Amino acid sequence: VAIACGRRHSVGLRDDGTVMTWGSNSANQRNDAPTGAGFVAIACGRRHSVGLRDDGTVMTWGSNSANQRNDAPTGAGFVAIACGDDHSVGLRDDGTVVTWGSNSANQRHDAPTAAGFVAIACGEDHSVGLR
Repeated sequence: VAIACGRRHSVGLRDDGTVMTWGSNSANQRNDAPTGAGFVAIACGRRHSVGLRDDGTVMTWGSNSANQRNDAPTGAGFVAIACGDDHSVGLRDDGTVVTWGSNSANQRHDAPTAAGFVAIACGEDHSVGLR
């Protein structure tokens, strides 16, 4: 029901909520991919991927070169995800935005702290939110 592409890997979301991966495995983009159902959205960065589960939690896999995995948020309440090259963004159900991963271009420190966002997207080293 959805597909996403990183630099050299791709992720697909099946209608049963399972994830499939193909392409490069240079940063474990494929080996670390989750098993099991329950995913409702996917996104790809350059060498990492993020999945949104039906319980509102996020799961990351692939590269951790800029803490794309270690800095991932815990807890539920997410309704959307997006990935830049080495950073990711999550939209919470209260309209707030959470960022993690690289901060090489202030992708994290310049993130808004106010609520009211309804959509998010990422470029290579920047993110945008719609209010």
